[in-house]
Amino acid sequence: MTTPMFRAALGEDRFAQLHPMLQRRFGVSLDAGYACVGHGTMDSIRRGPWWTVPFLWIGRLRHILVADTGTKVPFTIENYPYRDPFGRETVTFVREYRVRRKPARFDATMVLDTRRGVIVDYLGTHQHLAVDLELDVDESGGLVLRSTDQRFYEGPFGFRFPMVFSGRAELHERWDDDREAFHITLEVRNRVFGFLFGYDGWFTCEFPPATDAPPRLKPVRHERRL
Repeated sequence: MTTPMFRAALGEDRFAQLHPMLQRRFGVSLDAGYACVGHGTMDSIRRGPWWTVPFLWIGRLRHILVADTGTKVPFTIENYPYRDPFGRETVTFVREYRVRRKPARFDATMVLDTRRGVIVDYLGTHQHLAVDLELDVDESGGLVLRSTDQRFYEGPFGFRFPMVFSGRAELHERWDDDREAFHITLEVRNRVFGFLFGYDGWFTCEFPPATDAPPRLKPVRHERRL
């Protein structure tokens, strides 16, 4: 039996410190045999000053960032396990936001780099951007996720992505016992330009049986390189 990637990346002791609902949510794997599908509302989706808009619109083209802003925005998040064409266990992290009539999507698929013990987050429809994730557990049993090194891949080309042209994300997710819902916050910042994008919201989850992801959630192209 394969250890779920978040359990493997955090280690048994730290994973056990997560709230039981977070353990279930981030225990999605092929062996576990279930997905996690969340529905909720973003209290706010916001962006930085006007000069941050080009970053967001470029990212929007391949579902890497969301350029829309709004309050009380309905959204979904779908985490499905599947095995990619290279035999790697993969979990989808696809978010959809309905700010306008046409929804905006933020696509991500995650794999575990077993050599380094690090989760690699492939962003976008074509997995152009591979981002290393640093994980931690906060005092409430919530998950803290920070993006670190980033690499850009296109065809035979690959290079470490200059952070002056990108942003570092910090995500906090916790379970609220009183509200019986997950709370999520995200901020993406550029070291030169400051705040680029962020959101704050609540959602509940269902855990349907699953050992594969629907085709609509899978990337157009899979990248072998970590």
